[in-house]
Amino acid sequence: MENAIVPHPLAMLPFSLLLAAIALAPLFFADWWGKHYPKICLILASIVVVYYCVGLNASSSVLHTAREYISFIALVGSLFVVSGGIHIGVKGESTPLANVLFLLVGALLANVLGTTGASMLLIRPWIRMNKYRITTHHITFFIFIISNVGGCLTPVGDPPLFLGYLSGVPFWWVMLQGWPIWLTGVGILLVMFYFVDSHNYHRAPKPVREHLTGHEKWTITGTTNLLFLAIIFAAVFVSRPFLLREMLMVAAATASYFITRKEVHEANHFNLNPVKEVAILFIAIFATMLPALDWLAANASKICGAAPATFYFGSGTLSSVLDNAPTYLSFLNALFGVTGTHDVHLLLAQSPKVILAISIGSVFFGANTYIGNGPNFMVKAIADQQHVHTPTFGGYILRHTIPFMLPMILIVWFIFFRHAN
Repeated sequence: MENAIVPHPLAMLPFSLLLAAIALAPLFFADWWGKHYPKICLILASIVVVYYCVGLNASSSVLHTAREYISFIALVGSLFVVSGGIHIGVKGESTPLANVLFLLVGALLANVLGTTGASMLLIRPWIRMNKYRITTHHITFFIFIISNVGGCLTPVGDPPLFLGYLSGVPFWWVMLQGWPIWLTGVGILLVMFYFVDSHNYHRAPKPVREHLTGHEKWTITGTTNLLFLAIIFAAVFVSRPFLLREMLMVAAATASYFITRKEVHEANHFNLNPVKEVAILFIAIFATMLPALDWLAANASKICGAAPATFYFGSGTLSSVLDNAPTYLSFLNALFGVTGTHDVHLLLAQSPKVILAISIGSVFFGANTYIGNGPNFMVKAIADQQHVHTPTFGGYILRHTIPFMLPMILIVWFIFFRHAN
């Protein structure tokens, strides 16, 4: 992407309108939005694309973003299809303690399967094991822990960390430096969830609490798809030639779709509607966020000091509404500007806490909105498909992010990033 591009501030208006539409339209004009959101997304995306190609003569920037989108949707879409071919049967109605253990295992798996892979694999059994009393907090805490915070230990876990790995950050560096932060963040959220879920559990009818309404046993079918999952994650590390990685992912997903038995798909209530919705919304998000990211790249070094807290809250706040992978790179470039060096190994020696702050901020804050990280909206789409009540865009922030994520984020800042050293 061309670093010299400085878009007009008004070019960020389509992105603001898109955010407003995603937040408000389903609340006030749900039927209209359901029918016309593809047109709205196309119009807003086209405005920015035309402005960049014709007004700024920056078609290379559009092509770069298009490549990022193709990689994004290939990964998310292939994981959605393959995970839809794995059915995990659950035993009875889950207790709060069993739910906590499930979320903890999911947080660990997020570092091996990635937050997207872990989310797509586990969201359906999570819904089934809580089916008699499932409510909004089950979905939001799943997004908080498995789709975001849990995946901050390895480059496989979340895209920003993978970009850091490609930029020279050693594979195990974030884990070695950040495991106390992972333990703190995940631990706080699990404790919060336990108390909220316990309240919900004790309000449930007695037959539910005594497990009299659940008759399933823990089972797993469609295990052949684990091979296709392995192919997809191996493909993540294929960088050249262009599209080889994506073709491997699509090939694995296609093979999975046709090999998986029909009854497994039916047990998962599987169809392609959620991934279609995500594909349409995120093509608009990727296009309209271009001016915001380019403005950030041009001005980040001017507005950022060298304090870890600045990079923690800066990268985190923007990762809440922008794609957290390019936001990570923008703040890493800002750090280059502040320190006067592009040597990542030198920065790891001189400013390790700042790089850690960028890494943690980009991953943790991605849980703050539905669009902060790719798996978030996918989890919501699957929950909606299975008729689980999920909060609106604004309700997610007001009723869940602010009372639960914000205190955890502030505690992490106070313990780990309040001081420069």
